[in-house]
Amino acid sequence: MSPENTAAELVIHAEWILPLEPADAVLADHAVAIRDGDIVSVLPRQEALAIDTDERVDLPGHALIPGLVNAHGHAPMSLLRGFADDLPLMPWLEEHIWPAEQAHASDEFVRDGAALAMAEMILAGTTTFSDMYYFPNVVADLVQEAGMRCQLAAPVLDFPSPWGSGPDEYISKCLALRDECRNRDRLQVAFGPHAPYTVSEPVLERLATYAAELDMPVHMHLHETAAEVLNAVEATGERPLDTLRRIGLLGPRTQCVHMTDLGAQDIAALAETGAHVVHCPQSNMKLASGTCPVTRLLEAGVNVALGTDGAASNNDLNLFDEMHTAALLAKLHDDDPSALPAATALHMATLGGARALGLDHRIGSIAPGKAADLVAVDLTGPSTQPLYNPVSQIVYACNGSQVNHVWIAGQRLLHDRRLTTLDLTDTLARARHWRGVIAP
Repeated sequence: MSPENTAAELVIHAEWILPLEPADAVLADHAVAIRDGDIVSVLPRQEALAIDTDERVDLPGHALIPGLVNAHGHAPMSLLRGFADDLPLMPWLEEHIWPAEQAHASDEFVRDGAALAMAEMILAGTTTFSDMYYFPNVVADLVQEAGMRCQLAAPVLDFPSPWGSGPDEYISKCLALRDECRNRDRLQVAFGPHAPYTVSEPVLERLATYAAELDMPVHMHLHETAAEVLNAVEATGERPLDTLRRIGLLGPRTQCVHMTDLGAQDIAALAETGAHVVHCPQSNMKLASGTCPVTRLLEAGVNVALGTDGAASNNDLNLFDEMHTAALLAKLHDDDPSALPAATALHMATLGGARALGLDHRIGSIAPGKAADLVAVDLTGPSTQPLYNPVSQIVYACNGSQVNHVWIAGQRLLHDRRLTTLDLTDTLARARHWRGVIAP
């Protein structure tokens, strides 16, 4: 052990550590040493006992995994959970969700909904999330209070919303938010054009110019349904992905969400440009939007992340559920039980998500030099015994309730299933209040 690693603020001993790099590694009876919010070493337990530390946490029967990355969602929409179920995408949006948002979306709605979402996510092991919603400045302040990491995909639309009058105001607010968050190390700002059918090509061209000049991510619903793609071809003669590529909006900072309708040419374009795909299996299934061809994307070298989407169309924000569903859906879709094995699903929920958000240099795996975003999963219960393979148990047998502890940059946000930075009692009371406001 090198001299610089003989002291730490926190050492976590776990029965298994799943570092994600190397991809299939399972380290039995190891420990992670943390200093100044970063991982300084991953080493066998006996060696770790020699480290001088302020705190030592022993977790027998637990697996330590990287914090999960929810690469697509609409956190404040947790207040619309169950509000309009069992409907196709466009009637769901146009007849129910958009009118409700027009009536109720506000600073208070966004703060209370985001707090509910963050509590749910932390309790199920999510440490980083991407959020596309109105009033992202409100979410930014709450993220800082709660200690999570977040990409704020500031929405851009052709039409007015509770957050702005049109594209000029949306873009201006997004750029201002970027400046405000410049020195907040757990926040980054992306352009969030909603979708090709809600943002016109001239506006997308402006975003392409800004994104290239400022090296900003672009986060967009894309190819969500076959009807969306067909309508675009009939209106413009191009598939939406081809339009984005032509105007320079498809590249390594582009996060393409849903992507259920993909042909060989689309997958080739994604691979050639280095764009990322965010797969939201449960939301796509619930809205009958289609199935993302995940295995074909991975075989082509495209990075794939996982997202929950919003609680209004899922109806939870639980990445354990998404891992499980993604793996099973791929097997059914491909008619191949070996498709999307457990280790790949876990990769999508951690390092794949980190890469999609451009954060893989800091998070997504357990390695020296990376931030100590860590999740301890208790595998001693009846639903995870007997244990032959901890990766398999995490993906196929866990439901998130096994998460006992969560650290972000070495700060504990969950201790023995108790939130440390959010007031759960108050958060739930506010959620109940909104239920009475929205559906009295």
